[in-house]
Amino acid sequence: MLWGSNARETHPIFFHHVLKAVRKGARLYVVDPRRTASAEWAEGWLPVNVGADVALANGIAHAILAEGLEHKGFIANATEDVDAYKALVARYDLARVARLTGVAPEMIQRVARDYAKAERAMICWTLGITEHHNAVDNVLSLINLCLLTGHVGKWGSGCNPLRGQNNVQGGGDSGALPHKLPGFQDVEDDAIRARYDALWGRTIPPKKGWHLTEMFEAMEHGHLRALFVLGENPAQSEADATRTRRLLGGLEFLLVQDIFLTRTAEMADVVLPGSASFCEAEGTVTNSERRVQRVRKSIEPPGNAKDDIEILCALSKRLGYDLALPNAKAAWDELRELSPMHHGMSYERLEALGGIQWPCPDESHPGSPFLHGRLWETPVRGMKARFHPAEDVPPVEALDDEFPLRLTTGRRLDSYNTGVQSGGYASPRRMQETVDLSPADMRSLGLADGERVRVVSRRGAVVAPARVDPGLKPGLVFMTLHFPDQVDVNLLTIDATDPRSGTAEFKAAAVRVEKV
Repeated sequence: MLWGSNARETHPIFFHHVLKAVRKGARLYVVDPRRTASAEWAEGWLPVNVGADVALANGIAHAILAEGLEHKGFIANATEDVDAYKALVARYDLARVARLTGVAPEMIQRVARDYAKAERAMICWTLGITEHHNAVDNVLSLINLCLLTGHVGKWGSGCNPLRGQNNVQGGGDSGALPHKLPGFQDVEDDAIRARYDALWGRTIPPKKGWHLTEMFEAMEHGHLRALFVLGENPAQSEADATRTRRLLGGLEFLLVQDIFLTRTAEMADVVLPGSASFCEAEGTVTNSERRVQRVRKSIEPPGNAKDDIEILCALSKRLGYDLALPNAKAAWDELRELSPMHHGMSYERLEALGGIQWPCPDESHPGSPFLHGRLWETPVRGMKARFHPAEDVPPVEALDDEFPLRLTTGRRLDSYNTGVQSGGYASPRRMQETVDLSPADMRSLGLADGERVRVVSRRGAVVAPARVDPGLKPGLVFMTLHFPDQVDVNLLTIDATDPRSGTAEFKAAAVRVEKV
């Protein structure tokens, strides 16, 4: 199942492998409000209403339990809190779920049967699940389905968040999270923190830091007055761009390190020109299957640009602490020293084996092709997996007479994020920004294909050509964030956020469309 993921356009290399599987007989289901290019290859498309993913997952679980298709042995041996979960999904009968989600009861039942009965099954998701005010509940509801059917902890099965950018996984592994040290170790654990204190000769703050949303809240209240931005463009990528730029502009000091002069860099007091990590630096990268691979420098950075590690070490020294990391290998060896899941991944082994998948606890370990195999041991080694009952909650911003349409955002095959990288290159597929509407909405608004329209939300307005998309349901509007210099779509999006993940609800804004 591809859930909230148009992988054909946003993860085309991954989707190439999906197509190979489909041609060998694998069944593909796509859960998406739009009939995307990915859905064209699917055995079934589930046109879920924006924001109704929890209801749909609970409905699939209801159908599985009603027919006794759950994996009773796995549930009894490896899980906790299943009774609370069963009590919750008992209220999500197929008639109710069909009303909430817009998906036919027959399709819900069909997916439930195919998923539960499959020898191997995987749920893959991306930002269509996580860019909501209840993002964590969305993800937990999918994990619940994996636990209910035993599709976890074995080869070819599992729950797979497809990463949106190169080395997102590696960043998290290395501690680029406000509540985790390298190896996903809890920063508030005194024993773990003490090991890092000893290594670095400094005391780490005992409480977790701010995530991105909390940083902007801290700017709002004057608690955060200086910001260091590395390879990120929040001035154009964050929801409610007007507020974002006001807060960035109000900082006492803004430092940006990047390979492009982004909109954020243009606002900075100082810009440090970094290196292109894929070709101008040494190091490692971790892909979506947790495989750590070597990256090798092939050319020198241009002009005054420097390797990112060199910049960070120089900056640290100016601030009074010598990181003493002469190169990327030294940084990697330091990470391996205290991250249990990276212990066995020396540069020599990474090169000899063409990469290794964590966890790899020692240098005799081959790496781990899949996770959570321990859940099939009897008795289970370590903690059991918990069910997390989640209730359906609608989008924060309701539709009304003034704003009757639901705007959702995403990406297209030819472009990438805010267009800083992809915008510098021509593509025969590129059509610039459009406001995509269903045929029914085009007719009701009296619009012709290509006619310029104004899209208005409670936060701002943009103008762009209208384009008919037969894959959209009536009431649904689609736009991208690829061309913010021409059409600044994030002027429209709402910055309502999930309190646990800090993710903004990019996928569900209320808008109206007007003729210009």
